[in-house]
Amino acid sequence: MSQNQSKLTKNTPFLTILASFLTILAIFGISGCSKSGANEKEQMIGFAKANNITYTEDPSGVLYQIITPGTGTKPTVSNTITVTYVGQLMNGNQFDAGTITYPLSSLILGWQKAVPLIGVGGEIKVLIPSSLGYGAAGAGSSIPGNSPLYFDIKLSAVK
Repeated sequence: MSQNQSKLTKNTPFLTILASFLTILAIFGISGCSKSGANEKEQMIGFAKANNITYTEDPSGVLYQIITPGTGTKPTVSNTITVTYVGQLMNGNQFDAGTITYPLSSLILGWQKAVPLIGVGGEIKVLIPSSLGYGAAGAGSSIPGNSPLYFDIKLSAVK
């Protein structure tokens, strides 16, 4: 047996275990992600049904229902907006509410997708997957990581 064949034979159990480990990791990693994403979408759809939200799905995964389209200017990401909103988790727990004025570009991606769909005076109901919300980190103690979110948003000004 040559030296190279001898080394290969000695390393074969290690390589086999490594290959098996990487295969298992890939399988669980991929299926874990897809189950999580599918589970979030199921939660969002369930919330929409339970709350009589007739939604449209944006290609980004945001679900929305325009209640009032508004008659004023529609914002772009470069605008500053003033909105009154209520935010809830999929279990119905309210985590925030109020009136804010912020550049749309500084808000979560889900808002950046949804708010430009309405004009001043408009109202929209929005369900946002965690990837377009606060992601795995969550936000403070009120929004756990990987939480899809619901917002009822009324747009009152665009600057």
